[in-house]
Amino acid sequence: MTALAVDLNADLGETVDGVATADDAAMFRLVSSANIACGGHAGDDVSMRASVVLAREHGVTIGAHPSYPDRAGFGRTRQRLASSELRASIRGQLDALVSAGADIRYVKPHGALYNEIVHDAAQAADVAAVIADLSTQLGRAVPVLGLHGEIRRAAEAAGLPFFAEAFLDRGYRADGTLVPRGAPGDLMHDPTEVADRAVEMILTGSVVSVDGSRIAMRPASLCVHGDTPAAVEMAGAVRAALTDAGVMIRAPWRP
Repeated sequence: MTALAVDLNADLGETVDGVATADDAAMFRLVSSANIACGGHAGDDVSMRASVVLAREHGVTIGAHPSYPDRAGFGRTRQRLASSELRASIRGQLDALVSAGADIRYVKPHGALYNEIVHDAAQAADVAAVIADLSTQLGRAVPVLGLHGEIRRAAEAAGLPFFAEAFLDRGYRADGTLVPRGAPGDLMHDPTEVADRAVEMILTGSVVSVDGSRIAMRPASLCVHGDTPAAVEMAGAVRAALTDAGVMIRAPWRP
C-alpha cells in the first residue's frame, strides 16, 4: 500500500518596504515548499536572497510566486494588461528570483492573477507560456501549482505538469472557488480546526463549504498563508496532525 503524502506550502518572502508580513524564520521550519514573492506584489532582492538561504537551511523546495505588478494592492487588484505586458512582468519576476540564487522547482501565481487564470483562458495561456520559456532555460519542465480551470488546460497544452492546491485557512464556496476576502467565512482562524481540515481533505478527498455542502478535492499541496494571523501555530498544528494520521509531508517537485 502506497503511503499518503502531501506538500505543505506557504507564501513567504513577502516583504513590503523592508518589513516582512510573515514570520519567515519560523515558517521555513514547518513547510516543505515556499512560494517566494519575487517583486510583483511584494519582495525585493534582499528578501529573495534571504528566502533562498532559509530554504537551503531547512531543505525547503522553492517555488516562484509572481503576481500582477501591483505593490500598492499587494497583488490583489484585478488588472487587464496587454499580453506582452503581462508576460514581460511575470518573466521579469521569475528572472529576479533566479538571479537571487533560487532553484525554482514550480510556479504558483499570486492573488488576483491566481484567481483570474482559473477562468481567463488568454491570461492563463500567457502565464503558461512564460513558465514554458523558463522550463526551456532550465532544461526541465517547471510545474504549475494552482486551482483547476483554464490554467490547468494551458499548462498541459504547454507540456507543463499541473498540481492542484487547497487552502487550509480560506473558506470555500459550493462551486469549489474561494470565498472572496472580506466576505463572511473568508478566513479560518483556529489552528485546531485548520489542522482537522487538513486531515479531512487528505483522508476523505473532500471538504465542507461555507454553505454546509461537501465538495470533492484531491490536492497535491496544502497552503497556509504566511500572513494569516496565527500562521505559525496553524502550520505546526497541520504538520503534527497529518503526521499523526500517517500522512507524509513531502514536496512532489523535489529534485
